[in-house]
Amino acid sequence: MFYDLLVYNIGQLLLPRNSLKPLKGKEMSVLPVEENAAFAVKDGRIAWIGTSAKAASVQAKEKLDAYQKVVSPGLVDPHTHLVFGGSRENELALKQKGVPYLKILANGGGILSTVAATRQSTEKELVERASFHLERMVTHGVTTIEAKSGYGLDRETELKQLRVTKTIADKYPISIVSTFLGPHAIPPTYKANPDFFLAGMIGLLDVIKKDNLAEFVDIFCETGVFTIEQSREFLQKAKEKGFGLKIHADEIDSLGGAELATSLGAVSADHLVAVSENGIKNLAERDTIAVLLPGTTFYLGKDQYAPARKMINEGVAIALATDFNPGSCVTENLQLIMSLAALKLKMTTEEIWNAVTVNAAYAIGRGTEAGTLDLGKWADFVIWDIPNYQYLPYHFGVNHAASVYSKGIKLWERPKLTIFEG
Repeated sequence: MFYDLLVYNIGQLLLPRNSLKPLKGKEMSVLPVEENAAFAVKDGRIAWIGTSAKAASVQAKEKLDAYQKVVSPGLVDPHTHLVFGGSRENELALKQKGVPYLKILANGGGILSTVAATRQSTEKELVERASFHLERMVTHGVTTIEAKSGYGLDRETELKQLRVTKTIADKYPISIVSTFLGPHAIPPTYKANPDFFLAGMIGLLDVIKKDNLAEFVDIFCETGVFTIEQSREFLQKAKEKGFGLKIHADEIDSLGGAELATSLGAVSADHLVAVSENGIKNLAERDTIAVLLPGTTFYLGKDQYAPARKMINEGVAIALATDFNPGSCVTENLQLIMSLAALKLKMTTEEIWNAVTVNAAYAIGRGTEAGTLDLGKWADFVIWDIPNYQYLPYHFGVNHAASVYSKGIKLWERPKLTIFEG
């Protein structure tokens, strides 16, 4: 066969296990690595995998020397708030002074500031802003992401956010999974009657489904936001209409969000800093994935992180994500999250790689398409400027990606510095 692209002389080729389900517990510690490897791409998909020695006889239109660098599947970010208006850098000084979030909120800041800016922004403005952030994610090695709405809190703006996500998905050659997070907060005008607001969000589900604007739904189940009962009602109605389910669960208080997620067959329960013992047990017994967001805990200056080590030891499937958003985690760098997972969640390097590839793909319903490099799968991969795969979480806060490919096409390559010679 004559291939489109041959990548050879790979120092380490990371081949997370191709499984019909997410990797759970001890399975996450297994990361197959092939040294001196090569693979070939045909029509955007992996068509051959072998050694560099055997690659000498492989014919291809283009041959790419990896120069003994590390190659991995494209990273998957399964929890982002990509589309929003405005920014909130002015709140950083307030946080440093110890001003409580509720006081910031009462003065029109916090999520209310982002909601106001998103409502005021045109679709074109939101597309431009989200494209900027998305491109930065890609330069850090991400080839598949999830993007939530949730900064409209009204019919018009929530649909606007979802249309923007669809526009961006059509614009870029990467995979973008859309999630409707209408019940992200309770608008001040509905504080006395949150059920009425929730009914309005449920009322959007039919048009979202009809116009194919979202694949999943999400809800913020937390003290002061939506209760377990309200969350169950919303998720159950969405499930009946054919949506996949996700939930912001047990971030601050242990309300039983993980238990609710598993009982409804949600694809993921996210945050889980305050997950209960029973919640961990339920997650271990089901295939609902725990999406952990250590960047949020770090940025908020908190000391208690999600109990990743306990979860893995008890057999839970874990994925990692940035939670990129303008308020509680302002970073597009999933590599930084990998370092925080090592330092704060005490995850091993192998567990971390599996959590940002195969498990992250399953957390947004893309386990059969993304997250692994297998015959027949899309050729989404990253060439890394690192000596070995253990190096990435060790050397933190920088971009280690040398080049990023989606479906066998180069999306980005690190530019070379201009050197002036006297």
